[in-house]
Amino acid sequence: MKILTADQIYQADKFTIEKQQITSDALMERAAVKLFEWIHARLQGVPVTLQIFCGIGNNGGDGLVLARHLLEHGYSLKVYVVNYSDKRSKDFLLNLERLKDRKIWPEFLNAGSPLPEIQANDIIVDAIFGIGLNRAPLTWVGQLIEHLNTFQAFTLSVDIPSGLPQNRPPWNPSYVTKADYVLSFQVPKLTFFLPGTGIYIKQWEVLDIGLDSDFISEVNTAYHYIRKPLIQELYRPRSKFSHKGTYGHALIIGGSYGKIGAVQLAGRACLKSGSGLVTLYVPECGYLPLQTSFPEAMVLTSEADNMITEIKVLFKPSAVGIGMGLGIDKKTVGAFGSFIKKIESPVVIDADGINILAKHPEIQSDIPKNSILTPHPKELERLLGVWKDDFEKLDKAMQFCQKHECILVLKGANTFVMNGEKGYINSTGNPGMATGGSGDVLTGIITGLLAQKYPSLDAALFGVYLHGLSGDIGASNESFEALLASDIVDNLGKAFGEILRKEKPGEVSKN
Repeated sequence: MKILTADQIYQADKFTIEKQQITSDALMERAAVKLFEWIHARLQGVPVTLQIFCGIGNNGGDGLVLARHLLEHGYSLKVYVVNYSDKRSKDFLLNLERLKDRKIWPEFLNAGSPLPEIQANDIIVDAIFGIGLNRAPLTWVGQLIEHLNTFQAFTLSVDIPSGLPQNRPPWNPSYVTKADYVLSFQVPKLTFFLPGTGIYIKQWEVLDIGLDSDFISEVNTAYHYIRKPLIQELYRPRSKFSHKGTYGHALIIGGSYGKIGAVQLAGRACLKSGSGLVTLYVPECGYLPLQTSFPEAMVLTSEADNMITEIKVLFKPSAVGIGMGLGIDKKTVGAFGSFIKKIESPVVIDADGINILAKHPEIQSDIPKNSILTPHPKELERLLGVWKDDFEKLDKAMQFCQKHECILVLKGANTFVMNGEKGYINSTGNPGMATGGSGDVLTGIITGLLAQKYPSLDAALFGVYLHGLSGDIGASNESFEALLASDIVDNLGKAFGEILRKEKPGEVSKN
């Protein structure tokens, strides 16, 4: 699913109006009917008052049309117009008159108007500002939003929480609606997925308002939201006459005294994601633990007992995952730098591998083309430098990918995969995966896919989706708090099964 900018959404509106030969008012009606249908399907028979706050632009017009349909179906409601400007959109004015024709007289709120009171069992519908917001809300409007946020009532935002811009952080964090639910027209917005802006949204859902599909399919967008249908397209089925050699021999390099478990997790995930063979390269202290706990893997060791001081491998691996638990000792740094410089296989670099690259930028020029780096937020900051906000972070990540011709996997609540041209936002995963070892598992999964000859971008996209889905399945059995990284590994088989499962006619995939 493409993530459109505000300008692209306006272009899609215009294109749809011209191609379908409808008016802008008709498109607004269509969108508001979708809002009404969503609400009506959930509230039939429930005695509740809807408090609808409308701006004076098209987002407010959506709120007015919604109010009309709610009235016609017997709902109790009160409509407010947040009168922050003398300039009103024509479709807002048209639908204001239609509402008055039905004897609904909105209460106009101006600077100095008494702030409305909301009951806990009311529903607040936020239709004050839409995606076109390009400056800070007036102080009194921001204070109104801040006031509405103090109530316990369920808050539903139309298209985007009011006060939240599309392409930058909020001017004043207090002046943004804290939405329990956002009904986003046609596509989600980039701000939904970023840590600094996604905090204003508990849940969101896309409503298809019939914008022209040809326009959306042809428009070039910088970001995509990754869901199950794309992952199904990437999947490579196994041949009946294949053998373990068909699916590659992966090499997992890492570990130091007290951190051998990271290698075990990555190695198990690598095998469980389909690699035919896995060899683990660790310091001597890891030999016995891995040979006894992980019989499916082969183990090679560095000469030193507590850390890796050289990397000598006598076979050419199909793919390499390196960095988990590795440490940043001077001798380890030397071994890492020498290995990265000469390796010709596809590489995933994680954890201390990224820390080494950040601390020794002279090694960055040796990163093999199409390598995949999987930093968590702090590792990313060490690698890219401090950013002022999430939007600058994405820009810095894209520039790094372009410079080094690599792929960055920005791990987080919504993991981003960046390749220097586009960003891809993962749709799976949950807070339970914020646990030690989860990142090691991801590295193993992606390495296993690379070993099976998935192209680097495909391996990264498939890997983060599979990792998150396995975590979702694990959390459904364990709870967020009890989920362990090993549970993610244990549920990879079920995650593959869910990816391969075709939806029944009429069934909508959750992912």
